Amino acid sequence: MTAQPTIKPSTGAQFSRIHGVGGYRPVRVIPNSEVLDWIDSSDEWIRTRSGITERRWAGPEESVAEMSVQAASKAIAMAGIRPEQVGGVVVATVSHLKQTPAIATEIAQRLGCGTAPAFDISAACAGFGYGLSLADGMVRGGSAEYVVVIGVERLSDLTDIHDRSTAFIFGDGAGAAVVGPSDTPGIGKVVWGSDGSQADVISQTEAWDTAFAKPDAVNGAGEETKWPALRMEGQTVFRWAVWDMAKAAQQALDAAGITADQLGAFIPHQANMRIIDAMIKALKLPESVPVARDIAETGNTSAASIPLAMERMLQSGEAKSGDLALIIGFGAGLVYAAAVVTLP
Repeated sequence: MTAQPTIKPSTGAQFSRIHGVGGYRPVRVIPNSEVLDWIDSSDEWIRTRSGITERRWAGPEESVAEMSVQAASKAIAMAGIRPEQVGGVVVATVSHLKQTPAIATEIAQRLGCGTAPAFDISAACAGFGYGLSLADGMVRGGSAEYVVVIGVERLSDLTDIHDRSTAFIFGDGAGAAVVGPSDTPGIGKVVWGSDGSQADVISQTEAWDTAFAKPDAVNGAGEETKWPALRMEGQTVFRWAVWDMAKAAQQALDAAGITADQLGAFIPHQANMRIIDAMIKALKLPESVPVARDIAETGNTSAASIPLAMERMLQSGEAKSGDLALIIGFGAGLVYAAAVVTLP
């Protein structure tokens, strides 16, 4: 009797880590004073509610692809590798407005990554963490030596500037990381998940087909078509982020075998300064641990916020190469992803 053939096992690196990080911030700065031209509010109210003083909005030439290429090129350079060594490009975004093809394919081509597999994922503000988990699996599973993970958003395209609850929150930008082989563990177990029962808490106001099926969108009746925008139930999100996400962050610490006092940095999703402060309390994070507060000048950039904040902390010296950092992203879905990583 002939023996059943078996599939040859795939072998990759024993461990993975982040080798490089890069970011791109649009040129145009939108201070709170400009936002006040759109909504009935005050600079003090915006700062108190969110911690935001200004945000960056992309111009016509600063597309999702262009910002991604700029950020990823910096990450590849920091990693000290050649673009052709990249074996995968994962792009996390909710603001690439074409259904197909994936913007990752254009980005991979422009980066010079040859025929590397490239694909988009939609996991909102947890997108970078989702991408990091995928990249870790690709490197350790042997399907790629190096993977570029990009979080990129042009949320200004999805912002209703007259919605007092959201007009001041969102910003644009791109952040990228290169994940590759390591002799020691550099990415802890990613604690991730979703709660679809609360999918409507953060969402687009209406589907694209509904928006463009309106008579004025079809026959030009003279009325301005209301572009779908992001909406959010702020208090519900706040409670969920503070209580449930603090638990997920603690689970990531436990899974990595790390205690809060061993961290060199805490880099949460830059959603709201009050949420960040509440999470610090819930985690009993020592005052000695630096905390990313990039939201003040960048706003909420969803999937881009963690890598952008990570780059800024390394550039400023707040965090150092080799430090352990706790990262956690959370947002629409509701989705989340947390992990302990070694900074590049």
